[in-house]
Amino acid sequence: MKTFKLVIGIICCVLPFVIFFQSCAAGVVNTMEDSGEVSGSAGFFVGVLMLSGGIVSIAARKKRGGAIANVVLFALAALIGFPNSGTFSDLAIWAGLCVVIAVINVISIFTQQFE
Repeated sequence: MKTFKLVIGIICCVLPFVIFFQSCAAGVVNTMEDSGEVSGSAGFFVGVLMLSGGIVSIAARKKRGGAIANVVLFALAALIGFPNSGTFSDLAIWAGLCVVIAVINVISIFTQQFE
């Protein structure tokens, strides 16, 4: 599980840059269409929370507190991502990924032997 958390952490440190690019594009489209949606800004916050979760996952992969912090970060990212997807429909995919990672961390809290 510790190696899996390291891999998830590395992926979650790289993937937000794709999310940032997409959310900037969605923000520009939202502004040009004057639609009043906030999916671009929500995507930026999801990316920041995912990057933070990736850093915590790498730094504290052997600690129970790190898993708990990841559950909070990724659940918050999902709570921001799902309701605000709007025209930025990929945001629902990234929020779904955050839910999966949060569930994996919940499982690791109860099954992993921590130091």
